[in-house]
Amino acid sequence: MSQIKEHKVSTAALDSALVSLLKSSKSRRAKLSWYYAPAFLLLWLALFFAVVIPLFSRLPESITIAQESQRPNEFVAERAQRLLQSYDSIGPKVVGSIANEELTVGFLLEEVANVRAAMRADLYELEVDVQQSSGAYMHWNMVNMYQGVQNVVVKLSTRSSASESYLLLNSHFDSKPGSPGSGDDGTMVIVMLEVLRQMAISGQPFEHPIVFLFNGAEENPLQASHGFITQHKWAKNCKALINLEVAGSGGRDLLFQTGPNHPWLMRYYKENAKHPFATTMAEEIFQAGILPSDTDFRIFRYYGQVPGLDMAQIKNGYVYHTEFDSYAAVPRASLQNSGENALALVRAFANASEMYDTEAHSEGKSVFFDFLGLFIVCYSETTGKILNCCIAVVSLVLVGISLWRMARVSELPLGHISLLFATILALHVLGVLFSVGLPLLMGVLFDAGNGSLTYFTHTWLMIGLYICPAIIGLSLPTTLYYSLRKNLKISHAYHLHMSLHAHCVVLALIAIVLTAISLRTPYLCMISILFYSAALLINLLSSLHDRGYYWVLITEILQLMPFFYFSYLFHLFLVIFIPMMGRNGSSINPDLLIALICTLGTFFALGFVSPLINMFRWSKFIMLGLAIVTFIFSMIAISGVGFPYRPKTSVMRVNFLHVRRVFYEFDGSVSLSDSGYYFDFQDRRLNHPLEDTSLDLTGLTAIKEHCDTELMCGVPCFNHRWCKARETGNWLPREQEVIIPGNSSLLLLSKSLLPTGNTMRYEFELSGPPHMGLFIQPLEGVTVEDWSFIRNPLDEPEEYELPYQIFFSYGKDNSPLRFHIDFTKLAGNFDVPIFELGVAWHYVSYDYERDAAGKQFIADFPDFVHVMEWPTLYKRYIY
Repeated sequence: MSQIKEHKVSTAALDSALVSLLKSSKSRRAKLSWYYAPAFLLLWLALFFAVVIPLFSRLPESITIAQESQRPNEFVAERAQRLLQSYDSIGPKVVGSIANEELTVGFLLEEVANVRAAMRADLYELEVDVQQSSGAYMHWNMVNMYQGVQNVVVKLSTRSSASESYLLLNSHFDSKPGSPGSGDDGTMVIVMLEVLRQMAISGQPFEHPIVFLFNGAEENPLQASHGFITQHKWAKNCKALINLEVAGSGGRDLLFQTGPNHPWLMRYYKENAKHPFATTMAEEIFQAGILPSDTDFRIFRYYGQVPGLDMAQIKNGYVYHTEFDSYAAVPRASLQNSGENALALVRAFANASEMYDTEAHSEGKSVFFDFLGLFIVCYSETTGKILNCCIAVVSLVLVGISLWRMARVSELPLGHISLLFATILALHVLGVLFSVGLPLLMGVLFDAGNGSLTYFTHTWLMIGLYICPAIIGLSLPTTLYYSLRKNLKISHAYHLHMSLHAHCVVLALIAIVLTAISLRTPYLCMISILFYSAALLINLLSSLHDRGYYWVLITEILQLMPFFYFSYLFHLFLVIFIPMMGRNGSSINPDLLIALICTLGTFFALGFVSPLINMFRWSKFIMLGLAIVTFIFSMIAISGVGFPYRPKTSVMRVNFLHVRRVFYEFDGSVSLSDSGYYFDFQDRRLNHPLEDTSLDLTGLTAIKEHCDTELMCGVPCFNHRWCKARETGNWLPREQEVIIPGNSSLLLLSKSLLPTGNTMRYEFELSGPPHMGLFIQPLEGVTVEDWSFIRNPLDEPEEYELPYQIFFSYGKDNSPLRFHIDFTKLAGNFDVPIFELGVAWHYVSYDYERDAAGKQFIADFPDFVHVMEWPTLYKRYIY
């Protein structure tokens, strides 16, 4: 019997293990000893932690102010960090608050003045404009109306330049209630200030003016960017965009949206980004609306047709929109990473010839991805389609040649080999279904036992809960087949090779189908089958293909690159999605999404690895061992370890309003006057984690039962997301009346019959805090003919459902809102109820005091909870 010779290769860890395994084989038919299997599987886990995690977390060395003279024209993270500390000290920056409209605007103007003082005035010109804009647009089902929101806009241009094409750089300085917003989006605000400074003091002039937009109402949502792009004097000249966001705190900035249809942008990113971090898959996921998030990028793209790049730091999403999104949570090295990227891209785009006529370079989409942050691959969508299909076809041809070779060597008819392969292929497809089904089943079972999100803090639990079941599912059908049916006419090594061929065929077919429907994500399949096909070609051209398990060595060496990439990629998605599951609402089981990500990661990273379990003796017991690991992890998950939340690091999010409600009937009488807390729980566990704490939730009831009888279920939902999820909300009555901390009024100014005779106009004046909401529900037989708001909901009734929602906010301009609504009734009798009107006055910022009972209620929450709350007055009228 042939023996395998010693090999010395560069990938020592994996190769030496494989060589050792292969040397122990006594014949081409023999399996390897069972005790090598755990080492084989653990080796891949070790490679993940030894290679992928360090590269994923790698950040550049930060530059200090003392080093600036030796490293001119480079981003200085220490100065940026000092600015961030000052920004953080302002506190939460809610639109309409003193902190946002005065203190932060003042801070920005002061820092811009400092830049002007240091600027090369002989080379550059700097203009500053504090814009106050008012307007409205549709945000999902909601009329999003704003008044006097502020932007601090800075234009830096080279004095000798005559270009009228501007580069737009955007971030936002406002924050969510209760959060200082040092990550989202203070980090990028500070990055922009340092980029502005470096561009202004540089001795290297640039061709195109740069507009630095510090927008003051992104969280509201997206109002200030709409005000800029639709109204500002410089907006029409902005030809390209770099949008800087943060979805956590720290880490690297992921490029997750480009263009659209401007591949030259990606070419510049590839050539200039110091620390590439990007994937087409993230872009397709984000634009499909799977993520519970949105950015100003969509506003610039939709209302200004400005192409660009959308980038965000994505690490530590646990602190996103919480009080823990503070200066202390932002590493200096993250500032350096984002700053170096932004500065390099700004310099490149500010000198790009394509900026003169960007539409001339609108040539389709790009496929792009980075490899472990070391380099980036980018090519056109058309090239991607060709690559996907050609490599898929070549892989299928190579599999066919391999099967023919097996038939010739085994002296069996090709038809017999083909039938055997078809059986293994069918079993592998069944295994793919099992690999999806078993992790999803785990997610369903834990959710049924009120145990979702067990991995929320201890993410390593996913290895046992989802990854092991995925491996079991993927390998189980073929493992049972090989164990129960002994085919002595063909070697076990050939059987095993067919299992990998089956995975290759499945990937090739997926690549062809997904490419045919114009998705770009099939590049994943292309990468996988490219490296497998290369290994197969080497094995076919050599004698390794027909020498027992020798082919495994080449195959697994070439699987290192795909393994590193796929485990890196799906680790990225877990880093993004796991914290998001804490704010994704209660209507969807989050475990299903996390299980699916783990399944896809297993399918791509270990698809050509897991079948090799059958290379070892007692492979059924290896499956049993993985099942035991799953059981052990499940027991850990249902213990205290699996409790999702931890103070400060991974908190439970609870949104609630201190509500004072008054319902007026048609005759002016009051049918309801009460107070309570309206809860919008942010994750699947709802209020259950609070039940055994010091917080008294006695009397908490679901509001769904009121949704058929009361306008908006009888509660003052805040924005579109709250209103969409209002049926899952809860109401907790409160004995003490909620003290409303500010003035509010709704005045019916006039009621007049229009000349048509069947239309009545109602004119109102609304005043109150910087955030207010209107809900308009025509009664039976009545329609809204016209109003003073934008007409989209009226002109497209099939797109926008009743009741109509008007969200109104203001920044500096607090003048009352005057509006009218025209109701048409064919019968013409307006002495009966015509419509219901709900009005919500939201006292969001900390400029407004919470009453004593409310403060005590907040204090009663356990320390693993972050609350976002404010007082709200809600009145419902019938006119």
